Amino acid sequence: MAGGFISQTPGVRNYNYKLTPKVFVTCFIGAFGGLIFGYDLGISGGVTQMEPFLEEFFPYVHKKMKNAHENEYCRFDSQLLTLFTSSLYLAALVSSLFASTITRVFGRKWSMFLGGLTFFIGSAFNGFAQNIAMLLIGRILLGFGVGFANQSVPVYLSEMAPPNLRGAFNNGFQVAIIFGIVVATIINYFTAQLKGNIGWRISLGLACVPAMMIMIGALVLPDTPNSLIERGYTEDAKKMLQSIRGTSEVDEEFQDLIDASEESKQVKHPWKNIMLPRYRPQLIMTCFIPFFQQLTGINVITFYAPVLFQTLGFGSKASLLSAMVTGIIELLCTFVSVFTVDRFGRRVLFLQGGIQMLISQIAIGVMIGVKFGTVGTGNIGKTDANLIVALICIYVAGFAWSWGPLGWLVPSEISPLEIRSAAQAINVAVNMFFTFLVAQLFLTMLCHMKFGLFFFFAVFVFIMTIFIYLMLPETKNVPIEEMNRVWKAHWFWGRFIPDEAVGVSAAEMQQKSV
Repeated sequence: MAGGFISQTPGVRNYNYKLTPKVFVTCFIGAFGGLIFGYDLGISGGVTQMEPFLEEFFPYVHKKMKNAHENEYCRFDSQLLTLFTSSLYLAALVSSLFASTITRVFGRKWSMFLGGLTFFIGSAFNGFAQNIAMLLIGRILLGFGVGFANQSVPVYLSEMAPPNLRGAFNNGFQVAIIFGIVVATIINYFTAQLKGNIGWRISLGLACVPAMMIMIGALVLPDTPNSLIERGYTEDAKKMLQSIRGTSEVDEEFQDLIDASEESKQVKHPWKNIMLPRYRPQLIMTCFIPFFQQLTGINVITFYAPVLFQTLGFGSKASLLSAMVTGIIELLCTFVSVFTVDRFGRRVLFLQGGIQMLISQIAIGVMIGVKFGTVGTGNIGKTDANLIVALICIYVAGFAWSWGPLGWLVPSEISPLEIRSAAQAINVAVNMFFTFLVAQLFLTMLCHMKFGLFFFFAVFVFIMTIFIYLMLPETKNVPIEEMNRVWKAHWFWGRFIPDEAVGVSAAEMQQKSV
């Protein structure tokens, strides 16, 4: 494949490396971890608007849905129904905290395997569910799987990829998530047309397929050089580094990994140490980036796209078709990030995507407000309905090449080895907590805030765009173990990073940042 690459980022070391077939295949298989998360995101929203599923488990919601005179904003409002969707993310929050220890002690690949295994068991519970209890137990097991996979996969990809292509390879995780969403939406479209309970059972039960893919993938994947060094397999780590970099001249990068590992061994309590001032930039970013990612409002579209489109007046079949279209657009636009993130950088995509989402969300809110008002009893014509779908697609596109993939990439690449597992666990936990919150409260918020809900999310998109502009330095092409130099050069975060953390004097660092 490929020729050699040399990082040209000022203030960091230059490593020689090639894009080898092994690192490409390894990262491709590793990205499978995103499939289970994506499949669930796509499948749950479609299943919760299938009439046989609602009749079986949520008859009250089904009755409201059939009432033609019901307030359109409130037709699906049910805390029990939203608990079916959101319980997974609360379980993922809890499991991500345990996953950090397993990832650090046993390696990234075994966390991925455990995630696939628990997701597989959960899919069986859901596919054969006879009552609400079985449904919720299945969702909780699925959540454990998502927590383990989301904690380990982004770290795995960031550690295996060469520095100048880390963004593209890490974004493979988001591509897998969106691919899972699209596949799930297509499956829902066809299973919704089946008679009786077989349709939703097939949709939920087929979650076992991506689970098996990640389990098999984890068994054949090698561990990262960082993880091998961390667990004492130094010689194996050097051989692995030479293999994935395509050259035997890895001494400088290997020594940096050794130094980082030695430093990390001095940290006995990563959960305590991440609270130290020197790790303040990483702590803030691993909390605020996943927080903002969920407050973009994207999961309103992802979870409940079929329900939302049906609320807007689409029929059941048309709502699933519209959700499928938005999913395909999101998948295609995620590739924009894959091919541009290492060329234009993280900040450009964050800022452009934020502006695009802000404008489209305001437009969606205005159109829904005009058509349904505050009472929710209007009608929407075909032209206006199609325009709303187009605006949603524009919004989804902006998210797909910015906050979608970068929300996973940036937190996974900014932390030194000694706090990396803890930082990624915090990233996943915050992400899952606010995913749970949005999933649990969305239908109630839609019922009470009505079209104002879209303005609510637009305000957060405005705030997060300003936050990125002021607080996030550019990290493209920077080796992970050299990331402290980026923070040291930042106008605000530099005060928290001690000089010894970058191995140069403050004056030298300031000179390099000019």
